[in-house]
Amino acid sequence: MPRFDAALWVPVAAASIPAVAYATQYLSVEQAQRQLFPAAERFAPTQLQISGELRARIAAESGVADAAEPRVWRALRDDTLLGSFIVDEVVGKHELITYAVAIDAQGVVRGVEILDYRETRGGEVRDPRWRAQFVGKGPRDALRLGEDIQNLSGATLSSRHITDGVRRLVALHRLALKAP
Repeated sequence: MPRFDAALWVPVAAASIPAVAYATQYLSVEQAQRQLFPAAERFAPTQLQISGELRARIAAESGVADAAEPRVWRALRDDTLLGSFIVDEVVGKHELITYAVAIDAQGVVRGVEILDYRETRGGEVRDPRWRAQFVGKGPRDALRLGEDIQNLSGATLSSRHITDGVRRLVALHRLALKAP
């Protein structure tokens, strides 16, 4: 009778167990646009090329160095600019979080929505009360976790990285998108 060698078969069995993937799409880009700018009649894609100099200025102002090139739309009603709708990604703990930020024409955050959340933990960042902390914040606000944005226990890294991302997008808006 063949001998069962657990030292060989246990790792093989463990390796063959499929990994559980946690990915949830909460909103599409279009749904988030309508929620964050309900008065907008249209959203005009805006080509954004971030030069090395602009990237350095954003990093200096926000304290966040990032190579991401967010997608930007101008929210318009007739020919009036209501603000910018920006889709960006940050790493939560291990996986990307796709989120959207609406910033009005004066540079003030109108809202933050989580579009896709891929982490196994930390989904509390979808809590409307937590995301509401960003509303009304602008370039003069700290936008720092533990200062004017409260941390979420169990979602510390997601909270920190989204907060840093919003701060970076507020700086981006002021330096590159704000209407003259």
